[in-house]
Amino acid sequence: MNQTYVTRRAPAASFVRGRNTVRHTKRSLGSISQIVIVSMLTLVFGLIYVAEGTKATSFDYEISSVESEITEMTAKKEDLAVEKARLNSVAAAKNSTVAAAMEDATVTGYATE
Repeated sequence: MNQTYVTRRAPAASFVRGRNTVRHTKRSLGSISQIVIVSMLTLVFGLIYVAEGTKATSFDYEISSVESEITEMTAKKEDLAVEKARLNSVAAAKNSTVAAAMEDATVTGYATE
């Protein structure tokens, strides 16, 4: 049984049912090509995973730096509140009637033996 392949350029009378088909061989990837493709996909997905992981880590560093700034600002605020209270008490003492009735302190001398 000889198979003949008819080109499409032949006259129309030569086209017979089932004789103008073309047979193709099935092509598939070799084992080396499959290994290369799988390793490249693994590499790409690994790089994506690492990139997302470092993004999360950088956000953690930003959050911790902002939290340390908040802690420093809170400590400064408390120090300023203490300084304000001290200055208010000094000003209140100068303006009080009791302080106005007091005499200024003068050094009269030093004790000697």
